[in-house]
Amino acid sequence: MSQIRLKNLSSKILILLSFIFFFETKAICVEAVDIWSKNKKNIEENKDEKINNEKPKIDYLKEKNNLDLIEISETKQEAETQKELLGLFDPEKNDLNLNMWSNTEGSLIRDTFKRIEKMELSDFSENIFIDTIFTYSYPPKGNFTEEEFLNLKINWLIKNNKIELIEKFLNMNFDFSGKSKLIQYLVDHYIASGDISSSCEKVTHINKEIKNKYLDKFRIYCLILNKKYEQAQLNFDLLREEGRSEKFFNQKILFLLGLDEKSDNKISDKNLLYFYLSSVTVENFKYQPTEKTDKNIWKYLTASNLISTDKLEDPEIIQRYEVAANQGTFDKNKIFEIYLSVPFNINQLINAQTAHLSLSGYEARALIYQKTLLADDVENKLKLLFLLKDLFDKDKLNNVYNNYLSNTLKLIEPSDIPENLIKIVERNIILEKNKELGKIKYDDKVLHRSKVIKIFTEENPDKEKANKDFLNIYKKISKNKKYFFSIKDVIVVETLSSEGFDMPKQLDNRLLSNNFTVPANLNALIDKEEIGMLMLKLTEIIGSDDVESLDPETLYFIVNLLNRAKIKKIRNKILNLTLPLRV
Repeated sequence: MSQIRLKNLSSKILILLSFIFFFETKAICVEAVDIWSKNKKNIEENKDEKINNEKPKIDYLKEKNNLDLIEISETKQEAETQKELLGLFDPEKNDLNLNMWSNTEGSLIRDTFKRIEKMELSDFSENIFIDTIFTYSYPPKGNFTEEEFLNLKINWLIKNNKIELIEKFLNMNFDFSGKSKLIQYLVDHYIASGDISSSCEKVTHINKEIKNKYLDKFRIYCLILNKKYEQAQLNFDLLREEGRSEKFFNQKILFLLGLDEKSDNKISDKNLLYFYLSSVTVENFKYQPTEKTDKNIWKYLTASNLISTDKLEDPEIIQRYEVAANQGTFDKNKIFEIYLSVPFNINQLINAQTAHLSLSGYEARALIYQKTLLADDVENKLKLLFLLKDLFDKDKLNNVYNNYLSNTLKLIEPSDIPENLIKIVERNIILEKNKELGKIKYDDKVLHRSKVIKIFTEENPDKEKANKDFLNIYKKISKNKKYFFSIKDVIVVETLSSEGFDMPKQLDNRLLSNNFTVPANLNALIDKEEIGMLMLKLTEIIGSDDVESLDPETLYFIVNLLNRAKIKKIRNKILNLTLPLRV
């Protein structure tokens, strides 16, 4: 009996223990699951936090034309499309859009670029050009590769020496075709200035993620220059291990690091960096540039005073220096120093105006130049200056002389200039542009100078107040039967209408603009949504002109087009420069 009871008790204990084990195991399992869920949640949160802390990719979700949100999915193809966007400016900066080139044939862009490159753009038209081609956008689709479009932009930056834009472009666009070309141009520009210390400081601002053999070599030299020898050697060793260094560079760096006692005294003009390293490691460095010498080496030689112009007698060398000065790679002032050192006898100087006919090239120019310095009569001096201009123009060296002529003419008292020479003097004086805009003086008796135009000249205008001002001012001027609506007045009326302003019932703005035409080919660009091409065309039309000097008819159709295309910010800049009376 006791055994049965014991057995029953044991069974009960076993069952109880089984229940306890079951519930504890379940609790443990639940806890394990909860811990896993919690950990997973933490991992996801940390992942999200990491993603949020990373520098976001440029992602423009709004297009100004329709203000609709564009959902960019995470598909591989769309991610690649987003990655391909290269530029500097948000499309909204100038009311442009991502698809501004999508409908344009590449050949039209290519041809327009070529024409623009031949023009000397005014500051305003150049700004339009820059804002247009460096706005983030999708590339053209027809007969034009993305790489070709990018090369047009890169070549323009280099040709026009846009250093600040190049720096920004490199820092904002890490991986693109032509990157090495831009980097080498930038580094060479710094070295050619002759101020290597400042050059090293500027190069440090180039993003460290950018890997380029030429740039890495220059950075190693900069570390040596700043006496960071261990860091320089570490980078140098890494460069050699990766096989990205050559024998010439290795020898120069080993000598500069003090690991080689003697320099090999070799001079290389393979590139500007190697030439510079030659100049700082070769004892009694001497180099005679030729016509084939790279222009940056010319600039460096000039900036570092490594070219001597004393006692030059070789005509070929003098002519070589003239050509370099005309190209902007040699100091123009040194050409006149050379001219001053050319020997002439007293008879040649006395009869210079006839004696120069028996001479050619630099000798004729040098003789007339010396004669101008001896002239004591204003009229005679002016005639000699313009004779010298003809001699420079004859050999297509006018870039050497233009500034010298202008500066010399500015020193002559206007009252001393003979009447028959006044116009030619004025044509040859280079005027400095006044960049400061005067204060606006509003005149409510003239519509395009009234306070209504504050909507174009102020950053955050009160549109409702401007509309009331417009109605009141129109009411006043309409009572003046002698008031004549100028083209600029018509521009104001049309633009206000495009902004949704209430128009007086008796005012028919279509009737006012009936006599003005807009080129059909430009209107067609808006219809086909070729906004990028439209902006290139406007750049070409304005060209070298200041906006303020545009004739009213041209101004009318430019503003009309910008109104239609809803490119308000650029339009307002134009109206701010052309409508107000400034004092």
